[in-house]
Amino acid sequence: MKKTTLILITILTTLSMYGQDITGQWNGVLSVQGTQLRLVFNITQTNSGYSSTMDSPDQGAKGIPVTSTSYENSILKLEISSAGIQYEGTLDKENVFVGTFMQAGQSFPLNLTREKIEKEKINRPQEPTKPYPYYSEDVTFENTKDKIVLAGTLTLPKENGNFPAVILISGSGPQNRDEELLGHKPFLVLADHLTKNGIAVLRFDDRGTAESTGDFKTATSLDFARDVEFAIKYLQTRKEINKNQIGLIGHSEGGIIAPMVAAESKDIKFIVLLAGTGIGGDKLLLLQQELIGKASEISDADLQKAKEINEGAFDIVLKSDNTESLETELTYYIKQALKDYPESEKPTGMSEDEYVGLQVKQLTSPWMIYFIKYKPAPTLEKVNCPVLAINGEKDLQVPAKVNLEAIGNALEKGGNKNVTTKELPGLNHLFQECETGSPDEYSTIEQTFSPIALAEITNWILKQVK
Repeated sequence: MKKTTLILITILTTLSMYGQDITGQWNGVLSVQGTQLRLVFNITQTNSGYSSTMDSPDQGAKGIPVTSTSYENSILKLEISSAGIQYEGTLDKENVFVGTFMQAGQSFPLNLTREKIEKEKINRPQEPTKPYPYYSEDVTFENTKDKIVLAGTLTLPKENGNFPAVILISGSGPQNRDEELLGHKPFLVLADHLTKNGIAVLRFDDRGTAESTGDFKTATSLDFARDVEFAIKYLQTRKEINKNQIGLIGHSEGGIIAPMVAAESKDIKFIVLLAGTGIGGDKLLLLQQELIGKASEISDADLQKAKEINEGAFDIVLKSDNTESLETELTYYIKQALKDYPESEKPTGMSEDEYVGLQVKQLTSPWMIYFIKYKPAPTLEKVNCPVLAINGEKDLQVPAKVNLEAIGNALEKGGNKNVTTKELPGLNHLFQECETGSPDEYSTIEQTFSPIALAEITNWILKQVK
């Protein structure tokens, strides 16, 4: 479920500096797994030294404190210990910091310059370009319960009419309205295809991401479901939308959220689950780690050790109802696991306490606790509207067979008679045609969304709204 992304956050810290004035904007491009990510450091002077912020324009991210920053003898050092991030660069005669960005044991070259840097053009042949052959409008709507404003894009087959509509629900991690990751914009391609086929589409930035307000870090799947409920209310105010033909399409975590909303709402005509999960979060994470580990050629012995450690950690989370005591238990458990498996690797440059703290922080985030404990079946049993569930046969993040079977069984148990489940050959978690299904392939594949999958989704929806 979790997408491969770097944690790119705001920095506010004191700089120790000698000589060269480094105040101002510094720009760089980080190349990770075949995709490029722009970084911008803004350094300003304060009474006690310097402060800085780091932005990631391609992720719509700003802000978030760095553990330490120093500048001495032409060497700039930045560290975000909670995320396992370090940067070290040396200022050369051309006024460029030549350095290395490190995270979780991996190193990537990163040079910082005063000049703005444009990313290399990546070939994504399916991405539509303006002007579109349909009506497109940037919109906002409010989640009045949580007092946040969500920003998105509504596309309509033409400006006037009365159309069936879908709301796109993104996967895990902070996603913008295009579900942009690793150089791909799956929701842009999906929305384009659906709208060209007569279906209106609303897609929006996750709360606290890009142009939407709110706090993403404290949110769970249940909070995101509430955002979708207000997206439905917004569509119901639009005269161009057929209020009796509103559906939901959820990808990955969105495939958990869509049934949550449909189970409680009579306003949903249908739902489409794209790589949605049918098994519990703890079981899914263990299976995901095993399959991706095998694809990465990790030995069976090491995978078994990792499974045993993770099972123990997840069991602690499942039994806990208090975050403070959970943090204490997990800290002790992970430290003990490192003693039991002294050969276990931890990121270079991190102390054991920092590494343990990072693991505990990840396991005790509100999202992760909710996800580990959540069981999709009881909710699926309450879904009465038509359901299409499709998975890629080579999906290593949400494996097809076990999840489609669990989804189908839960819907059947609840008495739902209009259910279609399909495993699409040769496709990965992003519904790309692929070789192995490994996340390492996502960015290197030019295709964003398989035409076969696009047709499957569109044709099924058109049958539901006849």
